[in-house]
Formats: sequence, structure tokens, C-alpha cells
Amino acid sequence: MALTPYDPFRQLANVRKDLDRFFSNFPFDFNHDNHFGHIRVDVHETENEVVATCDIPGIEKKEDININVENNVLTISGTLNKTSEVKGENMFRQERYTGSFHRSISLPSAVFNEGVKAAYKNGVLEVRMPKITNNDKKKIDIDFM
Repeated sequence: MALTPYDPFRQLANVRKDLDRFFSNFPFDFNHDNHFGHIRVDVHETENEVVATCDIPGIEKKEDININVENNVLTISGTLNKTSEVKGENMFRQERYTGSFHRSISLPSAVFNEGVKAAYKNGVLEVRMPKITNNDKKKIDIDFM
């Protein structure tokens, strides 16, 4: 049986995951800016990786999206710059969002920060993150004196 050192923040991280899961399945959204700058994300696991898929229509170049994976949290941010052919005084209704967006998601498993792959096609961003397995963990050799 392997011994695991006590980490007081591990329980806090588990509570955060539980709360994220609870509120993501809630029948209504507490976030008032749900449609403005808030992207929806699906996260699932395979045997070797965690995959996040999100709809971000309107991205024109890769410099408009930033992806960061740190401490098992995926952060996606960026800017939507939609150019309108219609001048402001002729606009009757404008519902398409322009501006910045930001979303951070706790991941269900430990992942590597390196080796993350992202692809954007037809308005859908897919981020694939390799999982840390027991084989990837290092055994520390102890020198007895």
C-alpha cells in the first residue's frame, strides 16, 4: 500500500469539483452574462486523455484564442472581432457577441501541461490533454546513510 502525504488542499479541490459538477447540471444558470462572453464547454475522458470541446463561432485567426493548462485547470480565453457591413445607425438588432471571452474549467483527471493539442474547425474548438498515469509517476530512490 502506497503512502500519500497529507495535503489539506486536496479536500478543497474535491469540494470545488463537486460544486462545479453540481452547478453545471443545475436547471438554470446563475451567470447573468450567459450569452455574452460565456462559452459552453463539454469535457470527457478517454483512457489516455481528457478532451474539451467548445463552440466558439466567429474566430478568424489562431491569435484570437488563448489556451492554458495549469494545475489541472483548463483556461480558454480570447477575442471575437466580428466586422459588420452595416453601419451602426442602420442596425435594427445586434445579438451576435463581439468582445473578449474567458472560461476556466476544472479537469476530472490529472493532465500534463506539455503535449496539449488543440484544433479549431467550423466554429468548434477541441483541446486534447494527455492524462498522467501511474506509469508516468517517478519513484524516488532513498539513500540510507
